[in-house]
Amino acid sequence: MKYKILTSLILIAILTLGLNSKQDLPEGFVYVKSVIPDLDVELRYYGPNNFVGDTINGYNANKLILTKAAAEKLKLVQAELQEQNLCLKVYDGYRPQRAVNHFVRWARVLNDTVNKSVFYPNVKKRNLFKEGYIASKSGHSRGSTIDLTIICGINGEPLDMGSAYDFFGEASWVDYQNITEEQKQNRQLLQTVMLKHNFRNYPKEWWHFTLRWEPFPDTYFDFVVE
Repeated sequence: MKYKILTSLILIAILTLGLNSKQDLPEGFVYVKSVIPDLDVELRYYGPNNFVGDTINGYNANKLILTKAAAEKLKLVQAELQEQNLCLKVYDGYRPQRAVNHFVRWARVLNDTVNKSVFYPNVKKRNLFKEGYIASKSGHSRGSTIDLTIICGINGEPLDMGSAYDFFGEASWVDYQNITEEQKQNRQLLQTVMLKHNFRNYPKEWWHFTLRWEPFPDTYFDFVVE
């Protein structure tokens, strides 16, 4: 009887520890929700709603991770937008190198085009490398790059930016002109508030920003998101 009680207590302790534990992040990284508790996070690579059509290697949870420096600046962006009854919605942050490797392997399988009509209807898959949509290294793996948009603070609906997140094509370029004035203004709002807090944009993706003077400019990390 004592043995059974002891075994049960040990099992309960192990389960409790597992439920309460968080992975130890490398020094300088944080779970962003610990800095911005009300941030809306929908990691698109933790699930099938992305250009691959499947969960990507290294994404084991919908947990946004960034360097502490990037998270603290992002908090300032969120606070400024909230003054206008707006908020941020994040689609990706830190990205393990193994996820980038997954993209590279996928791009080489030319007959796997399950989500082509949604994410790259006008680009041939064999040209994704040549046109710069897929690469063997990503700034996301350095921990200070983030993909995001602005949402309404009342209903949570994203502002209309004129193209979908991760759309491969000119419609996603920041200065693309064949969109409405409202869509241009929404893009400009995002660009302005992010730049104000030291995030520089990638001109071919309206959603993509990297912290200036990022703390790990030459390091590509590979710990999992969990």
